[in-house]
Amino acid sequence: MSSFGASASAIVILCLWSLHFTQASLHDYSAEKFANKGNVFVVHGGSEGIYSSNSNLNQSSTSSSDGLSFIRFEKIIFRRPEEFSNFSSGSIHAVVFEVDDRETIGGSAYGGQRAVCCTADLAKLGVCTQGEIIHRPSTNNPGWPKVFGASFGIDEFEAKLQPRTIHITKTGMYNVYFMHCDHNLKEVVVEGKTIWKNPTGYLPGRMAPLMNFYGYMSLMFVLLGIFWFSQYARFWREVLALQNCITLVITLGMFEMALWYFDYAEFNETGVRPTGITVWAVTFGAVKRTVARLIILMVSMGYGVVRPTLGGLTSKVLLLGGTFFLASEVLELVENVGTVSDFSGKARLFFVLPVAILDAFFILWIFNSLSATLNKLQARRLLAKLDIYRRFTNALAVAVIVSVGWVCYELYFKSTDVYNERWEKAWIIPAFWQVLSFSLLCVICALWAPSQNSMRYVYSDDSEEFDKDITLTLIKPSLLPSKDVRIPSEVRSTPGGDGTSNGGDVEEDKTE
Repeated sequence: MSSFGASASAIVILCLWSLHFTQASLHDYSAEKFANKGNVFVVHGGSEGIYSSNSNLNQSSTSSSDGLSFIRFEKIIFRRPEEFSNFSSGSIHAVVFEVDDRETIGGSAYGGQRAVCCTADLAKLGVCTQGEIIHRPSTNNPGWPKVFGASFGIDEFEAKLQPRTIHITKTGMYNVYFMHCDHNLKEVVVEGKTIWKNPTGYLPGRMAPLMNFYGYMSLMFVLLGIFWFSQYARFWREVLALQNCITLVITLGMFEMALWYFDYAEFNETGVRPTGITVWAVTFGAVKRTVARLIILMVSMGYGVVRPTLGGLTSKVLLLGGTFFLASEVLELVENVGTVSDFSGKARLFFVLPVAILDAFFILWIFNSLSATLNKLQARRLLAKLDIYRRFTNALAVAVIVSVGWVCYELYFKSTDVYNERWEKAWIIPAFWQVLSFSLLCVICALWAPSQNSMRYVYSDDSEEFDKDITLTLIKPSLLPSKDVRIPSEVRSTPGGDGTSNGGDVEEDKTE
C-alpha cells in the first residue's frame, strides 16, 4: 500500500504542476503557438458565457460587481524568431464573435469546402481579398463579429495589438481566436492576456450560478449537522461505529461545500482561481465520496450487523476505495484547478472512464452484498434489522435508477449542444449530483440516526444465538410441549421415589 500511496501522490503532484499556471477568467497566453486548421493558423483565446451589461450601470463603482460585462485585451504581443524577421507580413487578427454568429466567419466557393482564409476562387468572386480572414457583418447582432489585428514590418521581431475593451451588450457564448493566413508566420507565438467579466464579477457565465448554489448547500449541510450532532450528543452512549462514519461524511460535506463557495467567491472577486482553495475543495470532495461508498458497501455486507468483521474482504475493500479516490481526485483536479473551457471529448473521456467503471463496480458489489445480507436476515428472522435493510435497499435502488436516468440526460444534453449554446443551464448538471448525494445522505441519517434503540442493530453473539434458537423453534416445534413443561415439576415432586417415574420420563423423551 505504501508504493500505491507514493504513486498516487506523484500523479496528483504532476497534475497540479501542469495546471497551476492557468488563470481562468484572466486568460494568459505564454508563448502560445499557432496550430494549422485547414487553410488558417489558429490560437484559441478562450470561450465563456457572458451576460449582457446591466441597464442600470454604476459608473463610479470600482468593484467586480459593477454591472459591466466586457472582454479586454491587454499586452497582446505576437513574436517571431530573428531568422524569420527579414520580411513584412500580413495581419494577424484577433477575432471575437458570439456563437450564434459563427457562420459569419469563413466561407466557401460554389458550395465547396468551407475556408476561413480567402482563397483564389473566393477572391475572383469579389467577396474577399486573397490571404485575408473572411468575415461578414452579423444580421442579428450589429457591429459583430469584432475583427482587428497587427502586422510585422521588415526586421521587426514583435507586433503589438493595441489595448482594447469590447463591451458586451447581448448575453451569449463568446469566443476569442487569434488567426493568420501567412505560411511564413508558422513560428509566431502569442503572449499577453485577455480579461473576461460578467455583470456580477469575473466568474464565467456557466459557473456564476454555482456560487449561490454552494452557499445554499453549505446551509443545508449545517442544518443536517445540527440534527445529527444533537442526536449524537443525546445518545452518545448508544452510538455505533457506523454512526461515527456517517458523522465523518457529514463533516467532510460541510468542509467541501464551504470550500467550493469560497473558491467561487474568490474567483468572482479577483478573476484568478485560487489554486489552494480549489485543491482542498477537490480533495475533501474526493475523500467524502470515497468514504461514503465504502460505508455503503460495508453496510451492505452486513458489517457490524450480521458479521463482526469483513474478514478476508478488508484488503479488497480498501484497495477499491484507494483506487476510486485516486481516479476521482485526478479527474476533479484536471476539471477544476485553473480551468474554464471544456475539455476535448477524448481528454475528458480518458479521465471520466476509470471513475465510471469503478462506480459501476461499487454498484454491482453493493447490491450483490445486499441480496446476501437480506437473505441472511430473513432466514434468521431478525425482523428489526430486516426492516431497516429493506428501506435502505429501496433508497439505494431509487438513487441508482435516478442516476442512470440523469446520465442519459447528460449525454443527450452534451451531444446536442456542440457549441455550448445552452451554457446558461449547464450548471444544473454538476449541481444535480450534489443534490442527489445529499438526499441519499439524509435518508441514511434518518434510518441510522442515534437513538435509545441503536444497540439493537449491532452484531452480538448472544443475540444471534438467541435469534437462531427462536428460528429453530418456530420452524420445528416440539410434538409434546405440555410434557416438556411438566417434567421438571414431576421430577421435583418425587424426590424420594425409586426412579420409576424418572425412567418413564426418559423413555418418553427418547420416544419424542
